[in-house]
Amino acid sequence: MAEPSGTARDPEAVSRFVEHFAAQLVEAGLPRMPARVFVALLASDDGVLTSAELSERLRISPAAVSGAVRYMARQHMVSREREPGSRRERYRVHGEQWYEALTNREAVIRRWEGALREGIASLGRDTPAGRRLAETLAFFEFMEKEVEAMMERWRGHRQTLFGDAGEDPGAAPGQQSVRHDG
Repeated sequence: MAEPSGTARDPEAVSRFVEHFAAQLVEAGLPRMPARVFVALLASDDGVLTSAELSERLRISPAAVSGAVRYMARQHMVSREREPGSRRERYRVHGEQWYEALTNREAVIRRWEGALREGIASLGRDTPAGRRLAETLAFFEFMEKEVEAMMERWRGHRQTLFGDAGEDPGAAPGQQSVRHDG
């Protein structure tokens, strides 16, 4: 598997990396096909591949690619964009994919917090179940504050390490990533 930049790579080594890291993501809870597609995008120099390229690299069907991309777009892990002058879509993993995915999780946790508050009100704060829900709620509120502070520190650290934290390393120089909720 040679990248367009001309950098020669051992296709077997790249394939092993993709499968190994994807397996780690699967163990962490990501579905298998989205994990494989995500890592294939992550391992490409441009961070952008078409459905056909992903199908070929991973030896999977275009339908499998489509389902995986649909899942990852909902998780804010990839974005879709039209290939200039073509009807073909290409898929981009952007430089802040982890930040976006974590931010998306925060919205889910906030919804859980609302449901827990309702549960506490329904069960009574002084009941064993109510106390258990109150502790769960306190944990989520604590985590939300800690993640917010951690992400602020990450932005400063990223700026120090990589320069302009607003640019997508996979995008052309000076170009911002285009994200689509899909």
